[in-house]
Amino acid sequence: MGALARELDGVEIESLEVARGVRRRALDDLAAPLRASLERAAANIRTAHRAFLPVAVEIETEPGIVVGRRPDPLDVVGVYAPGGRGAYPSSVLMGVVPARVAGVGTVILCSPPGRNGAPSPVVLAAAELSGADRVFAVGGAGAIAAMAYGTASIPAVRRIVGPGNAWGAEAKLQVQASGTVAIDSPAGPSELLVVADAGADPIVVAREMIAQAEHDPRASVVLATDDEAFARRTVAAICTALPREQRAGIIRSALLDRCAVLWAPTLRDVIAFAADYAPEHLLLAGPRAELLLDDVRNAGTVFVGETSSVAFGDYMTGANHVLPTGGTARSYSGLSTGDFMRWTTYQRVTRSAAAALAIDVAELAESEELTAHAAAARAWAAAT
Repeated sequence: MGALARELDGVEIESLEVARGVRRRALDDLAAPLRASLERAAANIRTAHRAFLPVAVEIETEPGIVVGRRPDPLDVVGVYAPGGRGAYPSSVLMGVVPARVAGVGTVILCSPPGRNGAPSPVVLAAAELSGADRVFAVGGAGAIAAMAYGTASIPAVRRIVGPGNAWGAEAKLQVQASGTVAIDSPAGPSELLVVADAGADPIVVAREMIAQAEHDPRASVVLATDDEAFARRTVAAICTALPREQRAGIIRSALLDRCAVLWAPTLRDVIAFAADYAPEHLLLAGPRAELLLDDVRNAGTVFVGETSSVAFGDYMTGANHVLPTGGTARSYSGLSTGDFMRWTTYQRVTRSAAAALAIDVAELAESEELTAHAAAARAWAAAT
């Protein structure tokens, strides 16, 4: 892994693992306002994800027949925090805090090393604050492979979560496809779909679209509305605001290559499009936002109303920002405590219930020509 750091990251590292003392100092040295913001975000994530914890269920389907399902935390998981265009402490919190809430035995974090051979100090501070057990200065596809298969220094994990670039995303898909390890969901560049009616504020909508476009030149931002005049006002607002943005080049690339402004005859048509598009982030803007929520399907996360800025969800509301992209929200959900657990199903059958089941079970087994199954069931037919 040291050779990969030299080749791909251009740095020399003395040790892949970041010592606990280094992490502790990074947290202690963090500017007080930033630390307070991280602590607030972590607290909200913790509160929300405790409420999202799966609950054990036990049911008696017939007298004497009990079936149960119990969530058991995974023993070790890996969280990836990217470090390409910047440091992302929020991604550390979004991965580590829910894992800790779920009761995972060991949580490891991998993040690319900077020029000093260690991940960004703010990433290390977030790792310490959120309760990561071990932190490794490894990035990209190499980090995904190390967590999937294990190395002499990095343990193999049961599930890998967290965002990354195209190489990391492809690595996650490959290790999942091989049956080696589970992942959160297929992930790609950031996406935003705004569904707005004519009563929405075009300046607010433009601001939200610009904010998501600054993630990456490959970010996708789309406005869909039932009012052409509103669509044109929003485009004008984007053009006015764009030159003032610090990352105007990135935003312009995303808007030119992966942006669309669409309108349809009715909001019903727009909602149907949203369900098919299945965006990572869906913002409902305008007076009818709350009414539309019940009709929404297939979105990573939904922001209801213009005051519910996507930026708030990215950092502070407590909902998770690790979300499915590229239309995979049709079948995947955002990261939550359930991703750090597996379910154990169990069943109990009393002697009298076994006798009551025996004949019907034998009939079904014989219809499938599984005679040993039938015999195992019939043996209880005379039980008292």
